[in-house]
Amino acid sequence: DLALFNVAIDSKLRGCDLVKLAVADLVKDDRVRERVSIIQSKTKKPVQFELTENTRDTVIAWVGSPEMIGGRFMFPSRFHDRPHISTRQYGRLVRNWVTAIGLEPSGYGTHSMRRTKAAEIYRKTGNLRAVQLLLGHTKVDSTVRYLGVELEDALTIAERIDI
Repeated sequence: DLALFNVAIDSKLRGCDLVKLAVADLVKDDRVRERVSIIQSKTKKPVQFELTENTRDTVIAWVGSPEMIGGRFMFPSRFHDRPHISTRQYGRLVRNWVTAIGLEPSGYGTHSMRRTKAAEIYRKTGNLRAVQLLLGHTKVDSTVRYLGVELEDALTIAERIDI
């Protein structure tokens, strides 16, 4: 669960792309990559993401665990007819995590995981273009809607700039 959680936050991937990550996407020569590039299912375009040290540590521990020996996918299914967990199973795990920390699960889902780091990057930098690139959005308007950026946000950023 910890490796899945950390990779979900760092990667900012949609659930459909996250569950399909192969070990080879993240690990090369027994080392976890700091930066990863994959082709998104929805857009068929590449997107890059970074893996923090904490995430790299959890990934290498997970990949080295007995249940992962010889595994192709980062998050394998327990069912023999499926190579990796489903997006539905990922959703159940997110709901369990949210419930475990005492939050109302109806307010969170797999897309909350995608949005978390992107929203934090925007909040700390105000850089919509950077967030757009990290999410793989083709239009900045999509990123604005995605983050729920309002005029008030824009004015707050503008007020911090002293020319």
